[in-house]
Amino acid sequence: MKKNIFFIFLMISLSAFAQQPNEGGTSEVPVKSRKRGNFYFTWGYNRSCYNKSDIHFMGPGYDFILHDVIARDRPTPLSLQYIDPAWLSIPQFNFRIGYFLNDKYCVSIGWDHMKYVVDVPQRVTITGQIGSTVSDPPISTNIASANYMGVYNGNSLEIQPDFLLFEHTDGLNLATVDIERYDQLWKSRKHSNLGLSIVTGVGLGPMIPRSDVHLFGVGDNHPWNLSGWGCLAKAGLSFDILRWLFFRTDLKTGYISLSQIPTTGRDVDVAKQKIVFYENSWLLGFRF
Repeated sequence: MKKNIFFIFLMISLSAFAQQPNEGGTSEVPVKSRKRGNFYFTWGYNRSCYNKSDIHFMGPGYDFILHDVIARDRPTPLSLQYIDPAWLSIPQFNFRIGYFLNDKYCVSIGWDHMKYVVDVPQRVTITGQIGSTVSDPPISTNIASANYMGVYNGNSLEIQPDFLLFEHTDGLNLATVDIERYDQLWKSRKHSNLGLSIVTGVGLGPMIPRSDVHLFGVGDNHPWNLSGWGCLAKAGLSFDILRWLFFRTDLKTGYISLSQIPTTGRDVDVAKQKIVFYENSWLLGFRF
């Protein structure tokens, strides 16, 4: 909740600041629009964090929810992979293409490749029921770490690797169409290409994760699939370096609803979850 309040306050405050008129004799030289009709492309990398999430597992012989599950991102260690063209898509990356409708507003499409990994082991609360066997063909729920058969009503349970491995690491992919607003904060008098703008926006689009899930020891790194949808709000700073080159950093908060997460790899087994995320990205951009 505190993070939500922080992001909302940040976006409102920066937007209000950007629209304040300059006073006195120190105002910058007015800048004519050079954006309308232009395109931009950005590529960069992100870190993300997540609120606790409930994960609902369903299939033949079982229907249970793990409550307040903790998960984290999994950034690739800093290395030449970040600049090697053959490995650019391995780290947590972002890319976006935008078109300026006018000097202030832009429409863009892009891809946020985040990663989401459930902590194992961890202790959670479980509700629902698990039979002696689950799925079809049957999988035994009496495994090395415990016999999980039972009816649960808020019981405490420790997630062990042979019970559940749950990741969106290839990854937690959000494709969005965004509406963005640009407000100039500063423009250099000596170097006309140098400037600083605040960027705010909202976006909506489908979730196309690749989920690596194993339930009771059965599963796979499943193919990419359309699993749900997500929306976001963002605020950032864009620093113009050259007429065609800029650096940008964004803060985002968003909501994800996943209703078709594969688990064992069998069509009869599925999981659902809703995720609130926070993301910080650093991007290099090009205008053309």
